Amino acid sequence: MIVITLAILTILPLCLALAAIFDLVSMTIPNRVSAVILVSFLVLAPLAGLSWPEIGMNLVAGLAVFGACFALFAFNVMGGGDAKLLTATAVWFGFNHSLLVFLVTVGYVGGAVTLAFLLLRSQAESVMAMGIPLPSSLVNAKKIPYGIAIAIAGFLTLELAPIHLLAVKAFQ
Repeated sequence: MIVITLAILTILPLCLALAAIFDLVSMTIPNRVSAVILVSFLVLAPLAGLSWPEIGMNLVAGLAVFGACFALFAFNVMGGGDAKLLTATAVWFGFNHSLLVFLVTVGYVGGAVTLAFLLLRSQAESVMAMGIPLPSSLVNAKKIPYGIAIAIAGFLTLELAPIHLLAVKAFQ
């Protein structure tokens, strides 16, 4: 049981951190990161003690988020990697209050990240003149690496996810 608990407590945060780093450096989030998030939930959830109806509702949450993300992607508001990352992460939260808290946090953190990147881009020449190296993807890209916001929001709200609560309870 300790291995399952440790996996629950580490896999999602590690994958979110990787997604944020990839998005920051290359403005892409590899599909395998989102796939690991989704598959690990599907493997760990029944082992952690989530019931099949709960697991089903978590998948419904992912489908609902995917629907909204697909619409945003179709209107070129959200990137495909961001949509897949948000969908896979939503599955860990389930169709309950924790998902709402996570999504609202993504919105607020996303706004802050967007403002920070716009400010950084407007001052890029000054920052680089000070000798601070900036990846070209930050300076030249027209997009905002929203995977960073998704990752930060995931870190801030993960403790509310039902599977995380079960893992923490197993440690006590």
